Amino acid sequence: MRTPLTLLPGLALVAACATTPLAKEAAMSTATLMKGASLLAAPAASFTATCEDALDKAKAHLAALKALPPGSDAKALALYDEATTLVSNASARAGLSREVHPDAAFRAAAEACEQKLEAFNVEIAQDRALYDALSKVDTAKADAPTRYWLFKALREFRRAGVDRDEATRAQVKALNDELVKIGQAFARNIRDDVRTVKFTAAELDGVPADWLKEHPVGADGTIAVTTNTPDYLPVMLYAKRAATREALWREQKSRAYPANEPVLKELLAKRHALATLLGYASWAAFATETRMVKTKEAAQDFIERGRTATLRRAEKDMAVLLERKKKDVPQATSVEPWEQDFYEDRVKNEQYGLDSQALRAFFEYGAVKRGVMDITGRLFGVRYEKVADAQTWHPDVETFDLFDGATKLGRIHLDMHPRENKYKHAAQFGLTTGRGGKDLPEAVLVCNFPRPGGLMQHSEVETFFHEFGHLLHEIFGGRQPYAALSGTRTEWDFVEVPSMLLQEWPLDASVLKAFALHHETKAPMPDALIAQLRAAKEFGVGLMERRQFFLAAVSLDFHARAPGFDTNVALKEVQERFLPFRREWVDGTHFELAFGHLDGYSATYYTYLWSTVIAKDLLTRFTAAGMLDATTARDYRQKVLEAGGGREAAASVEYFLGRPYDFKAFETWLNAN
Repeated sequence: MRTPLTLLPGLALVAACATTPLAKEAAMSTATLMKGASLLAAPAASFTATCEDALDKAKAHLAALKALPPGSDAKALALYDEATTLVSNASARAGLSREVHPDAAFRAAAEACEQKLEAFNVEIAQDRALYDALSKVDTAKADAPTRYWLFKALREFRRAGVDRDEATRAQVKALNDELVKIGQAFARNIRDDVRTVKFTAAELDGVPADWLKEHPVGADGTIAVTTNTPDYLPVMLYAKRAATREALWREQKSRAYPANEPVLKELLAKRHALATLLGYASWAAFATETRMVKTKEAAQDFIERGRTATLRRAEKDMAVLLERKKKDVPQATSVEPWEQDFYEDRVKNEQYGLDSQALRAFFEYGAVKRGVMDITGRLFGVRYEKVADAQTWHPDVETFDLFDGATKLGRIHLDMHPRENKYKHAAQFGLTTGRGGKDLPEAVLVCNFPRPGGLMQHSEVETFFHEFGHLLHEIFGGRQPYAALSGTRTEWDFVEVPSMLLQEWPLDASVLKAFALHHETKAPMPDALIAQLRAAKEFGVGLMERRQFFLAAVSLDFHARAPGFDTNVALKEVQERFLPFRREWVDGTHFELAFGHLDGYSATYYTYLWSTVIAKDLLTRFTAAGMLDATTARDYRQKVLEAGGGREAAASVEYFLGRPYDFKAFETWLNAN
């Protein structure tokens, strides 16, 4: 997952993407580049001062813009670019800080900064004089990227109500101010609610020995297991006792309850109020307008097509799981949600010969990290140089500069291991938006993987590659001359494509041979084990993809309804349409309250599936040439990744494929078995 820009809903393009080449006097010195992380190493008071400084400078630039005489088009665009880029970068750093910073006072300062910046974004978007000044800019002789930027920027002004009367603009501002605080509360309640369940060693029978070694028995004779992924996943996969898995599953599906129950209802109600105030039928209609999909109805049609396409494969997968469960429970008539991971692992082991615990031995964290960097370096023609003296927010963070030959492309930071008060999932965050010739991009991976020496699940390895796909998109696309078109600033339902594509690499035999070494013997992964992994990985894809379409439907459904409904009941209703068994909802649980994507992605979680469909189509070129073929990879880098948001995503895909993308590759893959 790539974390969305920390900007107001509907205003991302105004605040983060509204830029054009700077006037010479507005350009930033290269000496100031790539220092975003150091701002998070300073005291909280210093971070607050930096935030205030960015605001003051942005306000000064906009005041100067509005005072320009007629005909000062280039100067107007330069000032607007600099102002909005300052706010965008400050917002990105604040958003990252509140999710990862170890100091509570710093996180509070980051939230306060974010609120001020978001409020200023609303002021920008509702500043009629500013809108009028930009509307008068003559772009007849401008290049295509500048015209594209200005079109999007002016559209976002209108989506923010700038052309409405003063009373309406005041209501929009008030609603947006409330939404910022509500969204922060929703995310904070999820982040901070880490549940713990205690089990005896006997109740954890089956869990790997290396995991147990890291979880010693306490003074009370029990082992504490948290709902954090490194604890949760091995127990769900390997604990033989169903009651153990059920107890942990129920706690994991109850995070943020009851705290987020009123928060989610308020979030949905305020979004609906804002959308209808601006003339849209629902928040779903508002949110889809600027995506590739364009309309709520098209998104619904896409989700329904996916529901239909996945039915046969999902039913087949479920029948196999139930048959396997009957070996343990002969009278079984269904598979419970806390049993799916366990029985999928049993099937993969028994029918495909895959021992997932034996597989873990080839995925020591340090080796996986080196593998990701070595492989992407070979494919895309870059090298990673570690920055030993980089200042960051925590000692765990590693920093690397990326080079193409002698040219520095940007900087990345890896914050990869769990700790208290840190973001619980995996995501890419921005720090500095790349602007060709002015600012090099700086970005962060935030994950929760085992520490060096620890062994990873193959699914975690896929996640590593996935998130690295976002990171490369941000860096390679950071050479665009406009921040508006830089990196991942594409249509939001395209943003997962580079990550969904790169996560295909750790399933390829040649790729696995290159980095998957036994953590003790250093022997490469055997061909037989690779074949078993590839065969077993295909099992369960029907259920997996159908679950994703279910989550997409939940996201869209919650934002297409009139507010005031019971979200837990609505979750159950959508589940009954999409899933052939209980998966996310069981009486007494509240998955929707910890479904963090309802905050960032709001109505558009379908993005993951939309991106998967496109990624499967892009993959056809790589499978034809070979997954380690550098020529194809660099063609992809140039035509898709480096394009950033400089043109519509569909055009970049067509440029690479030589034709428009379609649904066929996805359906072929889905029904291959």
